[in-house]
Amino acid sequence: MSIRFTAKARRGMVALTVVAGLAVGVAGCGGGAGDDKKPHSSESASQGGNSGPSAQEGQSDQPLAELKGSDGLLLQITSVQRDSGGFVTVNGTLKNDGAGDLLIPSALSGNETEITKNGPSLGGATLVDSKGKKRYYVLRDTEGRPLTTTGLGTLKAGQSLQVFMQFPSPPTDTIEVALQLPTLSSATIKISG
Repeated sequence: MSIRFTAKARRGMVALTVVAGLAVGVAGCGGGAGDDKKPHSSESASQGGNSGPSAQEGQSDQPLAELKGSDGLLLQITSVQRDSGGFVTVNGTLKNDGAGDLLIPSALSGNETEITKNGPSLGGATLVDSKGKKRYYVLRDTEGRPLTTTGLGTLKAGQSLQVFMQFPSPPTDTIEVALQLPTLSSATIKISG
């Protein structure tokens, strides 16, 4: 007996497979997997002092960069990793440093209809390569969903949320880019890997 799937069902299965693979990949980016790379991060150590290597690996309380918004919204970048698949994954922590509950601004999703129809996200994020004079937008899956944290809502005072964003990779000789999100300050970050 053979089972046939419609084209829509196949696209859905492909999208689900991509999302599941990315979730596994993002989960693998944290923890001790990066410990073996510490000796190779002498460039970042010379740039950031003693906290450079451990901050690069996301194991320190010291973030690589901070993007500040209004009402106490803060995005701390914990790692920026170039992957062999041709993309860059940015991991961080979205925090409410304010005194009251904070609704995550819908502007962080950007203004592209295809991204905003998938709900609140960090889909408005871009990486700017000033050396190559290019802007890189958040990647999307085959259904148009942004490859970033989605379903953002309200953060209580002091609450934080682990977030990620994936972008096409700039050329390998580009190691410094600006991360920009609507309503937040921009920050220069270094790509490792």
